[in-house]
Amino acid sequence: MADPLTSTRGQAAYRCLREMILDGTFPPETPLQENMLAARLGVSRTPIREALAQLLNEGLIARVSGLTPVVKRLSVDDFVEILHMRRLLEVEAAGRAARSSGTAVLRPIRERMMAFVAGEQPTDEEHAALDDQLHAAIASLSGSRLLTRYVTDLRLKTKMFDRGRLPERLVPGSQEHVAIIDAILAGQPEQAQEAMCTHLNNVRASILAYLGRLT
Repeated sequence: MADPLTSTRGQAAYRCLREMILDGTFPPETPLQENMLAARLGVSRTPIREALAQLLNEGLIARVSGLTPVVKRLSVDDFVEILHMRRLLEVEAAGRAARSSGTAVLRPIRERMMAFVAGEQPTDEEHAALDDQLHAAIASLSGSRLLTRYVTDLRLKTKMFDRGRLPERLVPGSQEHVAIIDAILAGQPEQAQEAMCTHLNNVRASILAYLGRLT
C-alpha cells in the first residue's frame, strides 16, 4: 500500500514541476535530474520519481533511450491541436458568460485593455497577467468548473509558444479582448462567441507566422 504522505508529496511535486515546465522556468530540452529536482523542491527522490512518471504519461517530458528525462519540445502540430481545443471550449465559455449575471468583473479588465489600445506599454508580465485574468474570468463566468479547468490547462500549454514573443499583438489583441468583453457585457452570446473565435484564430495565425520565421 502506498504511503499517503509520499503520494501527497508526489502530487505536490508534480504540480510544481508541471507549472515550471509550462511557465518556461524549465525550457524545452532541459534535463530533469532527480537529485537536482529533489534539492530544488526540498523533497526526497521518491515523490520526484512519482511526479516525473506523471509528466511522462502526460507527454510534457520524454525519456530517450532510458536516459534522464528532458522537457519535451511541443511540435507545431501539438500547438495547432491544443489551440483547436481551446477555441472549442473558450467560444462556448464566452457564450455562457454573456448569459451570466456576474459580468461586472470584466469592467476593470476592459479599462486596462483600453489603456493598451491608447498606447500604454505594459511589461510582458503585466500584459500576460491581464490576459490570464480575462480568459480565466470568462471561463469562470461560464459556470462550469470542468470547462474552467480545461481552459486553464490548455492556455498554459499554448503559452509555451507565445510567452513574450508577439509584441506586435499587444494593440490588436487588446482590441479583440475589448470586443469580447463588450459583447459579454451587452448580454449577446452569439457576438461574444464570434469575437472569441476571431481572437483565437488571430492568435493561431500570429504564432504560426512567428514559428515560420524561425525555419
